This record gives sequence, structure tokens and C-alpha cells, in this order.
Amino acid sequence: MNSGEHALPTAIAERAGHTQDAADLAIARDVLATEAAALAALSASLGAEFLAAINCLIAVTGRVVVTGMGKSGHVARKIAATMASTGTPALFVHPAEAAHGDLGMIVPGDAVIALSNSGEAQELAAIVGHAHRIGLPLIGVTSRAESTLGHESTILLLLPPAPEAGPIGLAPTTSTTLQMALGDALAVALLARRGFSAKDFRDFHPGGKLGARLKRVRELMHKDEELPLVPPGTTMDKALITMTAKRFGLLGVVDEAGQLLGVVTDGDLRRAMSPTLLSRDVVDIMNRAPKTIAPDALAEDALREMNATSRPVTALFVVDDANMIRGILHIHDLLRAGFV
Repeated sequence: MNSGEHALPTAIAERAGHTQDAADLAIARDVLATEAAALAALSASLGAEFLAAINCLIAVTGRVVVTGMGKSGHVARKIAATMASTGTPALFVHPAEAAHGDLGMIVPGDAVIALSNSGEAQELAAIVGHAHRIGLPLIGVTSRAESTLGHESTILLLLPPAPEAGPIGLAPTTSTTLQMALGDALAVALLARRGFSAKDFRDFHPGGKLGARLKRVRELMHKDEELPLVPPGTTMDKALITMTAKRFGLLGVVDEAGQLLGVVTDGDLRRAMSPTLLSRDVVDIMNRAPKTIAPDALAEDALREMNATSRPVTALFVVDDANMIRGILHIHDLLRAGFV
């Protein structure tokens, strides 16, 4: 067998592989295009019923109970988690467990959001009946207004007609994307209505890198006796002793009231190096317009300020609106907090 005979099957296999790759990409892009079109239709459909749902949920004195079966149940769990983390007390109740005692988790003062694309999930019957029995508002999310859930809902959030993505058009894809996005829209609208802040969000997310990113500078900074500070008039030989002892790589020059006048960094020392350096006044060496950060700034803002411009720094003095020294923040403090 010659080399040409070996090359022919290889070329055919390569062409088949390229054809399969193209088919896979075409399917993926069609899925995304189908779901994107459905999301655009959902956005355009929002109106009075959505506003009624927001007004209902903002007035709830208890919790928002979110429920759904199957894939809708997975989405319902996520919606409940998102609401709970953004200032709207919420929980997920499994509809199949509700009839076996979990109805006791749903009490007067609550509101119920029930998800079912068809609106005919039989497992929802116990929760729907319980909500009516104790007088709770029921917000239904379905694509069929004439369904059982559609008829039983106090407020109906109707999903626009849209095909499920993919060649068979049966697996829940577009419908669950719409449910998820609508849940996000509700949660974020409620967040804004409540005036829920980044600080509030941090309080609900104290762990991990997210919690670190939302920490305030004042929670991480060093203060009082740890600060490397000298008054104007200090000669550089004495200033260097303080700078070295505090180990931050910079020195603050402050007046009697504690106002920051300037900063000396390792870079300033290198630029000022001369035989007379140690006898010079620290005021002659200091940078009179140093980078600083406010106590209530986020740790993320501090890191951005450290890395700004062509001369990054590893530490910042923390000053208030009157330029009074409140502390110092080193990049190692951000590392210890898990931020970087």
C-alpha cells in the first residue's frame, strides 16, 4: 500500500470531523439565538402584572415561598436563593413534600410564587390549595394562561410563546431560561425598591472572595501605634528608623492635628539619594500629593488605587474627608482577607 492510499482515509476522517464540528456549533448558536429571542419577547411583555407582583412581594411581612416541580423546581430553588441573598426573605418548598408535612412551612403573611411551564403540574395542587385556604397571594409563572395554575393565580406572570431550543424541541431549555430570567428581574427590582446596598449584600456574603471584595477599608486597616508617622522637621536619619520599624515601606508626615501633609516611599528615597540625604528634613523628601483611600471605601477600590497609574504602590494611608489620618492599608492585608 502506497502513501496515497494511507492519506485517503485520513482526509475523509478530517473532513468528517470538520463537518461534525460545524454541526455542533450551528446547533449551539441556534440554541442561544432561540433563547435570546425569547428573552427579548419576555422583556417586551412586562407590564402591569409584573408591577403588581413587585408591589405584592414588597408588602409581604413573612417570606416569599418559591415552588416548582422538575426543572422548574431547580429554577425555583435558585430564585429563592437569589431573593434571600438580596434582601427579600425567601425559601424553596418542594411541592411533592408539601403534602407530607412541609405545608407547615407556609404560614400567614407569606406569598407564594409557583412555577410550571405547562401550568398543570399536579404536584403543585397541595401548595396552591393551601395558599388559597390561608389567604396568601399566589403568583403563577406559566406559559399557558388557560392552565390550572393560570386560573388559580392571584397574579399571573405569563411567559411569551417560544419554542424549546434544540432539534427535538422537547427538553426544558427556553422555558427554564425564561423562568430564571424572570426570577432575576423580580429579585433585582425588589432589591432596588428596598434600597439594598453593597454593604447589605456583603453582610449576607461574609465568606469567600466575594465577601473579601466587599469588605470596607476600615475593617482591614492598621491604626494607632502601628502607624509609621513623623512630624515635619524630622531629619531623614530619624525618619528612616520609624519607617523601617513599622515595615510598611512608607512613612507619613503629619501635623500636630493629625492631618496628612505628605508621604515618603522607598521610591522617594531612591530618587532623593545623595550624601546629604540623612541630614535633610523629611518635608524636603516627601510627596505632597500621595495616593490615599477613605475608611469606608471598599477593599476593591483600595486595590484599584494601589495599581492605578504607572507607579503602583503596596500601601495606602487611610484618611477622612478632612485629610486626617485614620489608618494604613497594605496589600498584604488584602491577601490575608482572601481578596487577591
